[in-house]
Amino acid sequence: MDVLDLARLQFAVTGSLHFLFVVLTLGLAPLVAIMHTQWALSGKPLREGMTRFWGQIYVINYALGIVTGLVMEFQFGLSWSGLSHYAGDVFGAPLAMETLVAFFLESTFLGLWIFGWGRLPKALHVACIWIVTLTAYASAFFIMAANSFLQNPAGAVARGGRLELVDAGALFTNKTLVFAFPHVIGAGLFTGAMVLVGASAYNLRRRSDQVQFFTKSLRTGVLFASLGIFLTVGFGYAQFGGLQDGKFKGASAAAAGVPLSSMMLIGDLLMFVVLFLMLPLIYFLPRWRWTHPLLIAMTPVPFVVAILGWLAREIGRQPWMIWEKLTVADAMTPGLTSGMITFSLVGFVTVLGLLALVDYVLIARVVRRGPRDLALGAADEQRSPALSY
Repeated sequence: MDVLDLARLQFAVTGSLHFLFVVLTLGLAPLVAIMHTQWALSGKPLREGMTRFWGQIYVINYALGIVTGLVMEFQFGLSWSGLSHYAGDVFGAPLAMETLVAFFLESTFLGLWIFGWGRLPKALHVACIWIVTLTAYASAFFIMAANSFLQNPAGAVARGGRLELVDAGALFTNKTLVFAFPHVIGAGLFTGAMVLVGASAYNLRRRSDQVQFFTKSLRTGVLFASLGIFLTVGFGYAQFGGLQDGKFKGASAAAAGVPLSSMMLIGDLLMFVVLFLMLPLIYFLPRWRWTHPLLIAMTPVPFVVAILGWLAREIGRQPWMIWEKLTVADAMTPGLTSGMITFSLVGFVTVLGLLALVDYVLIARVVRRGPRDLALGAADEQRSPALSY
C-alpha cells in the first residue's frame, strides 16, 4: 500500500473504533435520562435501579470513548494538514464548537450527575442528565456539520488559495446535514435500545431473581429500538435526494457499493424484524426463553450497520476530501512516509483496540453481575435499591 492508502486506512480504522463508542453514548444518554425522570416522578425503587444500572454502563462507555476521540483530533494535524491549511477556517469552526460542548458542558454536567446522587435537589439532578443528553446531541450535530461540509462545501468561498466562511447559516443548514443528523441520532437510539434488549435477554435467560427488572428493561429497549430503527431507515433513504451528481459513481462505486448495499439490506431487515415481530410481541418476549438467544445475537448488529453506513458515506466521496474543492491526495500532509504512517497506525489501533476491549469487558462484567453493588449512586446509601421492589 502507498502512503495515501495507508493514511486513509488509518483514519478509517480509528474512526470506526471511535464511532463504536459514540453511537452507544448517543443511544444510552436519552434512555437513562428517561429512566431517571420516571424515577423522579414515581419514586419507585425499580426505576432508580434501572437508572443506576444502565447509567453505570453509560458512564463506562462515555469515559473510554473520550480517550478514543482524542486520537481523531491528532490525525488532522498528523496526516491531513493539507485539509487544515486549505479549509481549517471553515472545517475547524464546528469542530471547535464540538470540543467546547463535549469537553466543557457535557463533561461538567455528567460529573454533576455522577456525584450529585443524594446531594443535589431531585429536579436539578434530573436536569443534569437531560443537559448531558442535549449536549451529546449538540456535539453530534457539530461533528455532522463538519462532515457535511466535506460532502457539500456550503457557506464557503475560495480566496487566496484557501476556503473562507461567508455564511454560517448555510454551513449549519447544509442539505447533507438536514437528514444525516437525525439519521445518526436514530442509529444511536436503536443501538442503545438493542443493548438494553440483548443484556436483558441474557439476564432473563440465566437468572430468576431479577425478572421484573430485566422484563421492564427489555420492553423499554424494544419500544425505543422501534423508534430508533424507524428514524434510521427513514432519514437514511431521505439522504439520497440530496446527493450530488457523481457520488457513488465511477471509481468510488465499487468500493462504496459493498458497505452501502449491506447497510441498506441489513437496515431494511432489522426494521421488519423490530417493527413487525418484536414490537407486536413486546409483552411475550421476556417470557419466551427460546427468543432470548436470538435477541442476544442481535445486539452487535446495530454497531456493524453503523460502521457500514459511515464507510459508505466516506468512500462514496472519493477521490475528494472536500467535494470538488480538495482531493484526498492534496489534503494529506507532505513528506509522510509509509514507515511513519505504519508506525502511527499500529500505535493508534493498538491503543483504541485495547480501549474497546476494556470497554466491552467492563460492560459485560456489569451486565453479568446485574443490578447489585452498583458504584453509581452508592455514595449516599450503601445499598442497591434495584433489589427492593
